[in-house]
Amino acid sequence: MEICVIGAGYVGLTTAVCFAEMGNKVRIIDIDKEKIEKIKKGVPPIYEEGLEEMLKRNIGRIKATHEYEFDEKIIFICVGTPSLPDGKIDLKYVINAVEEVAKKMQDDSLIVIKSTVFPGTTEKILLPLVKKYGKKFSIAMNPEFLREGQAIYDFMNPDRIVIGVLDEKAEKILRELYKPIKAPLLVMSPTEAEMVKYASNSFLATKISFANEIGNLCKILGIDVYKVMEGVAKDHRISPHFLNAGIGFGGSCFPKDLKALYAGAKELGYDMRLIKAVLDVNEEQPLRLVKLLEKHMSIEGKIIAILGLAFKPNTDDIREARSIPIIKELLRRKAIIKAYDPMAMENMKKIFPDIIYCKSKEEALKNADACLILTEWKEFEEIDFSKMRNKLVIEGRRILKTKEGIKYDAICW
Repeated sequence: MEICVIGAGYVGLTTAVCFAEMGNKVRIIDIDKEKIEKIKKGVPPIYEEGLEEMLKRNIGRIKATHEYEFDEKIIFICVGTPSLPDGKIDLKYVINAVEEVAKKMQDDSLIVIKSTVFPGTTEKILLPLVKKYGKKFSIAMNPEFLREGQAIYDFMNPDRIVIGVLDEKAEKILRELYKPIKAPLLVMSPTEAEMVKYASNSFLATKISFANEIGNLCKILGIDVYKVMEGVAKDHRISPHFLNAGIGFGGSCFPKDLKALYAGAKELGYDMRLIKAVLDVNEEQPLRLVKLLEKHMSIEGKIIAILGLAFKPNTDDIREARSIPIIKELLRRKAIIKAYDPMAMENMKKIFPDIIYCKSKEEALKNADACLILTEWKEFEEIDFSKMRNKLVIEGRRILKTKEGIKYDAICW
């Protein structure tokens, strides 16, 4: 099939490259000329495990341009929907993309919305927008469920494929497109498909904040939350996934989607108190780590080594990373920060240009008064703390294999 993907970000580029891997011809459109030039050279503008190899392998099937032009009749919208100050999503990028498509697409095209939008957006806002241009078309909602760091695997091996359609033609095309992927395919309305995305992310985020609440109490009781959750996770109704207590969730999805769901529901007259509580716990959680550090030492003037800046391992993404509020609070308390992350330092420099960035964990630890481990990168499993001035180590994620020779503490255990 011939496919066009609008948006060369994390979702769009993954979608384009995976469809090409399945044998389709794909055109990627993005207004960012720098991104497009990189893609043409086989260099992904984002880090995602396996993405560069797959892009280079399929460079003959993939075209990239910053101009809106369409030979294809299957067009995926994969642009961002960032948060507005009130928590609702900003639809301007989606609306602009859909309008450009509507102006220039051929008759009988299928527009597939993959961007995360509040339930009802496709049918109530985007569908009428396209209709104004008087062309024959179908529209569908096809939410993504990609974990950063494992997006390629998740696209090719999903738990399920969800398509929200309004006509049989759209369903038939999407069934054929996804035929090579062996996974349950669920067909529903676009609004139901949009809600599946929000409900899934909200439930997973709720599990994390629940584990953190239990972890905070376990800390007070002097017991190990990981042993507690091991017992909880053996219940087949619960499962062990997303029960690791720590400094909270970040990234491009959970915080944004929960804020949008809460704000959108409130606009409709419903106060989602559980969702608000999940967000509140997540906002407070990283600052508990700073309070824990304060119990051990006066922070002002101390050298604090920060290991891990990305919101999770195997990505360079720092969006809503829990390291950000921690660094802000440490700077407010006049700490000197030496930071190291295998992938995310260049991105973090845009937010904190004046902290000290180190080339290795060893450089970050040299002469440090304390070390905070904030991302569970595999290389942090084994660390030599001998060059620290004061060997105080506090974990925000449980990753260290040995704690010998250090003064150790942790946020929830």
